[in-house]
Amino acid sequence: AELLRRLGVGVDYDAAAGTVILDVPERIGHRADYELVRALRASISVLGPLVARVGEADVAVPGGDAIGSRGLDLHAAGLEALGAEVHVTHGYLVATAPNGLHGAEIRLDFPSVGATENILTASVLARGTTTIDNVAKEPEIVDIAEMLGSMGAKVEGAGTSRITVSGVDSLSPCEHSVVPDRIAAGTWAFAAATTRGDIEIVGGVADHLRAPLGALERAGCHVETTDRGFRVSAKGRSVRAFDVATLPYPGFPTDLQPFALTCNAVAEGSAMITENLFEARFRTVQELARLGADAQVDGHHVMIHGVPILSGAPVESSDIRSGAALVLAGLVAEGDTLVSGVHHIDRGYPRFEEALRSLGADVTREPDDAPFE
Repeated sequence: AELLRRLGVGVDYDAAAGTVILDVPERIGHRADYELVRALRASISVLGPLVARVGEADVAVPGGDAIGSRGLDLHAAGLEALGAEVHVTHGYLVATAPNGLHGAEIRLDFPSVGATENILTASVLARGTTTIDNVAKEPEIVDIAEMLGSMGAKVEGAGTSRITVSGVDSLSPCEHSVVPDRIAAGTWAFAAATTRGDIEIVGGVADHLRAPLGALERAGCHVETTDRGFRVSAKGRSVRAFDVATLPYPGFPTDLQPFALTCNAVAEGSAMITENLFEARFRTVQELARLGADAQVDGHHVMIHGVPILSGAPVESSDIRSGAALVLAGLVAEGDTLVSGVHHIDRGYPRFEEALRSLGADVTREPDDAPFE
């Protein structure tokens, strides 16, 4: 919200109601400063819209989670194909298109969600037709395309490997309900499996989580859709170890890989976890080992052998998902577990500890400098 305000956008955010109203003036800024972008990588998503609307964008190279190389080459190449000039200087990705953007035929080397978003949002105001091949198919991409359509954009093929955009002169305001957060929903599904609990994920869309929910079913969990969402139960059940290999959607999401690690750490048997998308996303393993997990990293694989119970210890979160996964590990560890770096967790799970307590967990938030006893 603060980033949009710095750009000159009026933002009325009501956390309780879950709504945000944006009032965009005729002229807005084009610079996204590092102090705002550093904590949230998704801030790079302003790049495409700014180039399309303003003709220029200076966006700080983002920070966010420490989970390996996440180059911006695909973003830059896509915008260059649309006619923008793109370069990096003094820590900023700078894109300019003083004469506007034009349609192009673009093929992504990898179905990057972020690159798909930026190219899609830039191309809706480009002259002519743009085709983007090998795009991300995530529900969030479909959701963005539907919102753009409500604003007057002409987008076809979202959810498939090819998106076609016919440029329009302008967009109009609209009202839109965003797609539910499937990674948050998946987190609660794994929480049920890891703790041998029974959780109904209200608002969750099971169809968006076929791969992870299928893995939990193979592990022995009961999964069912409900009128309000879906339910995962491991209560009174033996949870068996299950293999996972992360892949672009509709495959197993890399963002749920740390939760598969935690669940397998206390499952019956052994499992192989393969990370195909990011080379440094096994930092969770060394922290789980501090809790007594039996896991070995070999390149982009982890072999993990389930143990009956973990043992509480101080551990450190390195990103949103590993932090939440370590909290779940603490719930099934004997004694106290202190998870530091909770600011990472807050970015993806507001009031996480409150939700856990509502489910019966013994979780408290400590001051940042609280000692482990």
